[in-house]
Amino acid sequence: MMEKRPLVWLSAAHRYSNVRTALGSRWDLLDYNPEKPVPILLSPPRAAKVGVLDLTRPAADDLPWLEQWLEALSLSYWVGIVPHRPVTGTRTAQLITRYCSDFHTLPVNHERIDTVLGHLWGMASIRESSGGLPRDDYQSLVLEGNSLAIRQVRSLLRRFSVTGEPVLITGESGTGKDAAARFIHEHSTRAAGPLVTVNCAALPDSLTQSELFGYEKGAFTHALSAHPGRLEQANGGSLILASIDELNLEQQSAILRFLQEGQIERLGGSEPIRIDSRIITTTSQPLTDLISEGRFRSDVYYRLGGLEVKLPPLKERREDIPALAETLLAASALGGEQKPLSEAAIKSLVNHSWPGNFRELQNRLRQGLLLCDQDAIEPDDLGLSPAGLTTDATTSNLSLEEFRARADRQALSCSLALAHHNISAAARILKISRVSFYRLMDKYNTGPQSGQDRQGQHQKGDLP
Repeated sequence: MMEKRPLVWLSAAHRYSNVRTALGSRWDLLDYNPEKPVPILLSPPRAAKVGVLDLTRPAADDLPWLEQWLEALSLSYWVGIVPHRPVTGTRTAQLITRYCSDFHTLPVNHERIDTVLGHLWGMASIRESSGGLPRDDYQSLVLEGNSLAIRQVRSLLRRFSVTGEPVLITGESGTGKDAAARFIHEHSTRAAGPLVTVNCAALPDSLTQSELFGYEKGAFTHALSAHPGRLEQANGGSLILASIDELNLEQQSAILRFLQEGQIERLGGSEPIRIDSRIITTTSQPLTDLISEGRFRSDVYYRLGGLEVKLPPLKERREDIPALAETLLAASALGGEQKPLSEAAIKSLVNHSWPGNFRELQNRLRQGLLLCDQDAIEPDDLGLSPAGLTTDATTSNLSLEEFRARADRQALSCSLALAHHNISAAARILKISRVSFYRLMDKYNTGPQSGQDRQGQHQKGDLP
């Protein structure tokens, strides 16, 4: 008998439907209920590739955490089930458009939905085996998490991926710009095409023309055969210009014609070659600052920055840190013996200033695994103080009010992380009421923001 393939079933219905029962005879169903917030340490079902999003009951508007669940489960494809054809502009229509590859209305044809799911499973398997980003690639974890900051980034990346416009990705070193660029390509209509990355920081002046545009046979000594450049290799796919801020003015001028006209000429060639590729650029420095300093061409910037997304530093998404760390350790992505983090280690990670962002997190966890000679990793193994209270270069310039605001935000993020986003538990950690906790979240725009949260904040015995 053929082994059943795993199928995620995301539904808030309180009794099984006929279609679920029918699919259960052919698939190994993994049930998740989106009526509650996503557990902060939820690990995506790695064996599953496809899922069913049941929107038959209750209505999508009554499920405030639904997007978080869809992001956290991180499947290749979703198939939606709705009571009737979604009305344009409704939340149901937006969910179907943004997340689902197909949808079915009641009554559902069991054979048809089973065939669609089987097809999508096959497509996901082909993508994984043909060089797509492996599901256990720890670099992609930088985009995971339930914090408001990273959820907003994922939403922008999904929206930008469906267009053909150039995208500029900014952010500090180690925030995941390369992973974001790959995300855009892999969720675009060009996903089956090539993905070519040019590391601008490692591009010598003398080789800019030949490396980017290629050359014809005999164009220079040792050019024994024609060779396509990196731009031409990206034809039909996506081109990532990584660290675009590292190009000097002469190199920027060299790519300007390509950005303007979408065509190149090989060295030694006379015929223009039209290139159809999606341009994605990354930068650690604000290009507008470089323009003001005369180090970057404004005409190049305006052709690269049609759509812009800024990745948050790790210190602005502290509530994601425990889950990121635990996932890295559990997946053995860092190598070595698996060991858990002590509670003190988790607190020190959450409170660290993270100047090196996700890359520093990886390095500290790797160090912790190597140095730990106990049952659990402690702050000392990570090179952190037990309290985890560190400062950064910006702290010395803060006013008392700004310092208090930073401390409040850090306290909110830390308590939410330790309480797995349970508001009541987080409030108890800080020894304040739930109402006071909600007021602080509203003030600093942090934590879960949902109607259902707000409806439940005024409870008996819960005073400000």
